[in-house]
Amino acid sequence: QVQLVESGGGLVQAGGSLRLSCATSGRTFDIRGLGWFRQAPGREREFVAHISWSGVNTYYVDSVKGRFTVSRDNAENRVYLQMNSLKPEDTAVYYCAVRLYYGLSLTTKDYNYWGQGTQVTVSS
Repeated sequence: QVQLVESGGGLVQAGGSLRLSCATSGRTFDIRGLGWFRQAPGREREFVAHISWSGVNTYYVDSVKGRFTVSRDNAENRVYLQMNSLKPEDTAVYYCAVRLYYGLSLTTKDYNYWGQGTQVTVSS
């Protein structure tokens, strides 16, 4: 079992920044990758970013490239999502999730454990 806890969400004006954190615990040695997803009201959960557990490889959905950065603190088994130049359309509940298999996936069904989510609201 792997436990995930997100934090760092909140209300911010358009153009502002937030840093989300995903704390991992439990069988973290089984983790091979971590993804960030988001879900806006009335919409399906969508992929945002992925980082390999080594921290070497990252991948972003086009809509956040150049604005969001995913990184990992190896010592604390924590992953961050730095979000800059936020837009109202970034408003959603943000979730972190881990994969126990190597390779990138943009699909929710390929992730094995999920956090409870943290709300991000961007006002115009």
